[in-house]
Amino acid sequence: MKLLVLAAALVLLGAGAVAPGRVAAEPAPAAKGIVVKDAWLRATPNGAKVAGGYATITNAGATPDTLVAASIPDAAAGEIHTMSMENGVMHMGRLEHGLTIAPGATVSLKPGGDHLMFMNPAA
Repeated sequence: MKLLVLAAALVLLGAGAVAPGRVAAEPAPAAKGIVVKDAWLRATPNGAKVAGGYATITNAGATPDTLVAASIPDAAAGEIHTMSMENGVMHMGRLEHGLTIAPGATVSLKPGGDHLMFMNPAA
């Protein structure tokens, strides 16, 4: 199964408008077996070209699932990113094939690690 819509965006959209930096109070339904908690967006200054998004995603199902897309109403596009340290230098890049979550596993999208990146946020 593949998550066709960003699980964290489902939380934000399902709970109504959520200001940057605030957590949605109630998670919205996601793909069967997927539980999304603690979704939030990093507050950005006016004119920022990108905004980071974070959440904790658990796959309570029996099969692997893959987060393949990211979107929120106030951004032109969204991507799933990873960060790694190589020779003392931090590298960030898009996960072209998404982020697979094994059955029973929990993935934390957080600053300094795997995260969501929203391009050209309007707010």
